[in-house]
Amino acid sequence: MKKLFIYGAIAISVLIACKSSSTNNSKKLVLQLEAKSGSTVNGVASFTEKNGFVTFEATIKNLKPGVHGLHIHEKADCSSADAASAGGHWNPTFKKHGRWSDDEHHKGDIGNVATDENGTATITLKTDEWCIGCADETKNIVGKAIIVHANPDDFTTQPTGNAGGRIACSAIIE
Repeated sequence: MKKLFIYGAIAISVLIACKSSSTNNSKKLVLQLEAKSGSTVNGVASFTEKNGFVTFEATIKNLKPGVHGLHIHEKADCSSADAASAGGHWNPTFKKHGRWSDDEHHKGDIGNVATDENGTATITLKTDEWCIGCADETKNIVGKAIIVHANPDDFTTQPTGNAGGRIACSAIIE
């Protein structure tokens, strides 16, 4: 009976420890998109890391109807009026620009978002190619910026995708 009690106590302790670590294993960043280049674009973007995967979700408002490129850029600096201060696309593995689904793509090549009739676009992307604040600089998105572009990404033009001006920006910081 005494052994059963000890095993039961150990099992409960293990369950509590597992539950705590899975709750503590989650990180989330919520960002406000700031209008740039004379636009009125705004919105909210979030990155949530859980169990080795990062889920990116964004709702972007006041876009002109159509399709717009969306990328992570190399610097968490949205200080310039045109967001050029954010630098180029984040490309820590020195790949060619391309579609997210291609073997060759920048880590920051999120792709395109299409607006609805009200000028709002939404996107959800889940990947194990990113992390929030980890030591792997080829995966760590902290210290970068999320950029919304005026035009669609053509997935061909190097290194930018010919996506046009930067109409919204948010630094990815903890």
